[in-house]
Amino acid sequence: MKAKLRNIFFLIGLVAIVVMLCNFEMPYQEVFQNIRRAGYWFPAIIALWFFIYMMNTRAWSIIISSFVTERERRVPFWKLYKYTVTGFSLNYVTPVGLLGGEPYRIMEIAPRIGKETAVSSVILHSMMHIFSHFCFWGVSILLYLGLYGSTMESGMMALMAVFAIFCVLGIYFFMKGYRYGLALRGLRLLLRIPFCRSWAEHFIAHNEASLVRIDQQIAELHRQSKRVFYESLFWEFGARLVGCLEVMFTLLILTDHVSYWDCVLIQAFTSLFANLFFFMPMQLGAREGGFALAIGGLALSGAYGVYTSLIIRLREMVWIVVGILLMKIGNQKERN
Repeated sequence: MKAKLRNIFFLIGLVAIVVMLCNFEMPYQEVFQNIRRAGYWFPAIIALWFFIYMMNTRAWSIIISSFVTERERRVPFWKLYKYTVTGFSLNYVTPVGLLGGEPYRIMEIAPRIGKETAVSSVILHSMMHIFSHFCFWGVSILLYLGLYGSTMESGMMALMAVFAIFCVLGIYFFMKGYRYGLALRGLRLLLRIPFCRSWAEHFIAHNEASLVRIDQQIAELHRQSKRVFYESLFWEFGARLVGCLEVMFTLLILTDHVSYWDCVLIQAFTSLFANLFFFMPMQLGAREGGFALAIGGLALSGAYGVYTSLIIRLREMVWIVVGILLMKIGNQKERN
């Protein structure tokens, strides 16, 4: 990527960090008190995400390796790790998500593996990342029915039914996207949006052949490389399960009466609730509400949800800063 473009992404991230720090609702003295209260659990939570991002990177590297066979053109794993962390950081701080991190990752790896392959790999990894969420939510619904199905009230049964329908529709949509491609179809959806129609028409007209090839690459991966598909899904789904330890570590600060499986349910229903408000930077407010509902639904104190959401918000801030700083590290030997 050219240094000028990288600097633009860096400034976007820097400005977003400053804005978030200035608008942090809790007084900083209280924030530091809560960090001290967490003790060694807070560094453990920060370190946990080093491994979660490694699993995300592994899923992406598997997809890239299915497209690129020449050893000299492959992107080193730790470069991909750097781009993954920075990509997620940019997604956290941009509204609607995917407006910063995905273009950044494409521009970083395109000089090494080609533009079309870069676009295909990033789209596929983003699809796999979201697809793993739907799989995680679906498994969590079954887990909830297994653990608490016998004591469910009618209102919760109706809510579980709505969640199940949402997950089935999401899985169906993504499986169809894997079979037939998603790049051109996704852009054609923009033709129905008034403010995006003219831009989408112009972009499709000038890049339709490339978009068709990208969709062919996506479809071929699912059709011909089942191992790559399921191995990538394994790492992304595994990252969801490892991420539940973050909730467990945080709740262990407050109580000894918490199980890993309850933390899976808390994480699942919180992320489901938060993703319904995907258009908000860092899903501000939505995640806190999700934690309160999920923890309350498991008969735990609502205060646990507030504290858990605060610790996770602070962890996000730490890794956002790390991701933005990584953008300026290790670029001197890269080809522009």
